[in-house]
Amino acid sequence: MSEQSIAFIGLGNMGQPMCQNLLKANYKVIAFDISASARDAAREAGAAIATLAADAATNADVIITMLPAGEHVLETWNSALASARQGALLIDCSTIDVESARKAHELAAAHGAASLDAPVSGGVGGARQAALTFMAGGTQEAYARAEPILMKMGRKVFLCGGAGAGQAAKICNNLLLAISMIGVSEALNLGARLGLANQAMYDVITASSGRCWSLETYCPVPGPVPASPANNGYKAGFAANLMLKDVRLSQKAAAAAGAATPLGALAEQIYSQFSEAGFGDTDFSGIIKFLETQKRPA
Repeated sequence: MSEQSIAFIGLGNMGQPMCQNLLKANYKVIAFDISASARDAAREAGAAIATLAADAATNADVIITMLPAGEHVLETWNSALASARQGALLIDCSTIDVESARKAHELAAAHGAASLDAPVSGGVGGARQAALTFMAGGTQEAYARAEPILMKMGRKVFLCGGAGAGQAAKICNNLLLAISMIGVSEALNLGARLGLANQAMYDVITASSGRCWSLETYCPVPGPVPASPANNGYKAGFAANLMLKDVRLSQKAAAAAGAATPLGALAEQIYSQFSEAGFGDTDFSGIIKFLETQKRPA
């Protein structure tokens, strides 16, 4: 077992398998979540369980958070830092706004702790398979300490820059992903209305200039890519509500930076309508089914 002890706070759909992969890598993990069932699952996997986030952090060398929003991260880091060891390393793997990520780094620095914002790409499947991609922001020293740990939960880790750079990279990537999935869905819908089979469209586009991850790996129609959610009733690998959250973060960042993102604004509107129609918990690639119901303006 590794001599390093890790506090893992936030055992949701992503955090639970990430925590379990650290246990499989023989790290000593002290876990916490507000959900009793999540704590039980972590206990069954071999983690020690804390009654409070601050308790989990007390004797930990590394503190990892995977939480819903910036306010939760700041509240948890405040609590954890009050009891953390001097020089502990804090890693936030949540997807939050850049401003909150930078405030979290400031909190850590004020307590003499190292810190990294390291949101992930790869969804629940990537978390379960330890195949995530981490986009990190922070100092080179913090990154060097974090990288071996992150590689137990993923396959690629990139240091994107200073404080908040990981969050910035994540929301830019997911902005593009949201837009590209809508584009792929529009192309497939149009092709179908013109009498083209989905497989024919897939074969042509993946061999042509329109090829992209949204089609090639995560095809939104059943058939061409057996592992895609389209072949499992659009059961969420990455829920539409989470995509909407990320697109909204991108638009908040774009407003602050003065960047024009007209397609991003439209993507936010489309995913918002999809969520409001009751499909927020389905996979984001199910947006194709929503677009099929829309009529072209006269």
